[in-house]
Amino acid sequence: QVQLVESGGGLVQPGGSLRLSCAASGSIFGIGAMGWYRQAPGKERELVATITSGGTTNYADSVEDRFTISRDNVKNTVYLQMSSLKPEDTAVYFCNAAIRLYSGSYYYRDCWGQGTQVTVSS
Repeated sequence: QVQLVESGGGLVQPGGSLRLSCAASGSIFGIGAMGWYRQAPGKERELVATITSGGTTNYADSVEDRFTISRDNVKNTVYLQMSSLKPEDTAVYFCNAAIRLYSGSYYYRDCWGQGTQVTVSS
């Protein structure tokens, strides 16, 4: 069984910083793209940032130059460094990863974490 476990959320003042982590565990035979999404109350889930296995990154316009996504392929972990946080960044942040599994043959499964709350408020 594969799990994605997020950590690092919390309450921060506007202009502050937080670092989210998401670790994948289980019978993993590789990980493709990883990413962070967020969902604010009453809104659709939206992409925040993604990173390929080779390190190519992509960001939503709203977080460009403020957030940095990175990954540790040895630890099967993806990070999101968030700086200059704004109240509109308040949301539940979800980790996503394309996990390579084996069951007679190799295949990829799209996996999600349980989410971690980020609240930006004074």
